[in-house]
Amino acid sequence: MMGAQQQIPILILKEGTKREKGRDAQANNISAARAIANAVKTTLGPRGMDKMLVDSLGDVVITNDGVTILKEMDIEHPAAKMLVEVAKTQDAVCGDGTTTAVVLAGELLKRAQDIIESNVHPTVVTKGFKEAASKCMEFIDLISFPVDPSDKGVLQTVAETAMSSKGVTGSREKLAKIAVDAVTSVAEHGDKGIKADRENIQLVKKQGGGLSDTELLSGVIIDKEPVHPSMPRKVENAKIAVIDAALEVKKTELESKIEITDPSQLRGFLDEEEQFLRGMVDSIKKSGSNVVFCQKGIDDLAQHFLAKEGILAVRRVKKSDMEKLSRATGAAIVSKLDELSSKDLGHAKLVEVKKIQDDEMTFVTGCRNPKSVSVLLRGGSEHVVDEAERSLVDALSVIGLAVEDGKLTVGAGATAIELSQRLKDYATTVGGREQIAIEAFAGALEVIPTALAENAGMDPIDILIDLRSSHKNGMMYHGVDVINGKVTDMKKQKVFEPIRVDKQAIQSATDAAVMILRIDDVIAARSGGGGGAGGPGGPSPGEEED
Repeated sequence: MMGAQQQIPILILKEGTKREKGRDAQANNISAARAIANAVKTTLGPRGMDKMLVDSLGDVVITNDGVTILKEMDIEHPAAKMLVEVAKTQDAVCGDGTTTAVVLAGELLKRAQDIIESNVHPTVVTKGFKEAASKCMEFIDLISFPVDPSDKGVLQTVAETAMSSKGVTGSREKLAKIAVDAVTSVAEHGDKGIKADRENIQLVKKQGGGLSDTELLSGVIIDKEPVHPSMPRKVENAKIAVIDAALEVKKTELESKIEITDPSQLRGFLDEEEQFLRGMVDSIKKSGSNVVFCQKGIDDLAQHFLAKEGILAVRRVKKSDMEKLSRATGAAIVSKLDELSSKDLGHAKLVEVKKIQDDEMTFVTGCRNPKSVSVLLRGGSEHVVDEAERSLVDALSVIGLAVEDGKLTVGAGATAIELSQRLKDYATTVGGREQIAIEAFAGALEVIPTALAENAGMDPIDILIDLRSSHKNGMMYHGVDVINGKVTDMKKQKVFEPIRVDKQAIQSATDAAVMILRIDDVIAARSGGGGGAGGPGGPSPGEEED
């Protein structure tokens, strides 16, 4: 009787649920994550290749930006999605190093799988990885060197390094200079040091011309045109009012009805409305303003009065653009027109309406000491402009980090190899099985120079041997010179990157690897669209559930 009871299957999970346990679950997760890492590995470095991504609607993206590739890919596997999150985190924090972080995470998992198959418990591996990552943070601080935030020459090399793998190589120097000038313009000194907010740099993309036509403007570009054709299209020595209120007759909040029984009443009503709008325009004129940017609507009659006074007015400006205008021109954002005064006005040398391609845009330029600037990006095609934008965003981000942190490391795999060598030396001082995991972490770091060499068509084994030898002899800034095909001092070559890029890449990669390694059971609910056995996500007839 007892034996019969034991043979009855106990169903805990819904029919159609898929479950993987133990080594199978780990191996599956690791394989999926490594597949993602291998997908972006060939894009690493100046000689990396591009990917063409086509979505379900046929839209095409051509890029070698790691995070863009992973965002555009339609990824299903949950472990693979975790590596996409690594790239997104790296992009949000640093703006660069996304491919490095993902490739490193994939290599850590590959090395971990070899150790686990040797019967070392995953928690031992994860503990060793965490300890290794912690030591890497210490070592990076030791091998980094300071940078003067006002040294535009060094900052430009940081920007050029970030853009070296992108498709803007021909105009890299010009774009780097624009990026440096933009960041140093908006950087602000505070109690906690220098802060360079990327949000204060406006990027406006327009097809036509070439990348060399890209320009930095000491002001803001508003993607709008004047509201009235009689308004001036060019105002010099502009006194700018930035208004967060409608230049219209307010409607009552309650539903109301006005009954007019006499024609003279209608005339009086219209005259009163006209006087109200004229009063608004008079307030603007009295303040001395000759240019108005309004976040809300402007009544037709108010437009007429503004045009008669020779005031250039733009309506329905985005809130973010209003804030940029305020920071660039020094104008205060005014919510009540009757409180507008001359001290609330911003100043610019020139406000001009220009036609770029088929769009008319209002350029506010020549601002004194602007804390918000704009870059007008030009390019021969949509794909070129999009890739140029991605490159410029990377450059702006790394310059901002360099200015804020004041510390740099050397790129081209030099830092990765130096960390690897120091970790191997440290591992010998650690007892127990964690030593194996730390050595594996050190070996995983070598994937960066190896990938750089492979992508440049060099022999990765020879390069790795040369790098190890150089770093053993104290040449800690030697890296892979992919242009000349040899190992050389990359500090002399001025291949620099901010310290935060390396730190965040290692931390993100380690966290993702540790999380994936700690999973030993994957329980996946049945996908929608099927009902019962044999439906999508469900088992076939005769198939048993775990």
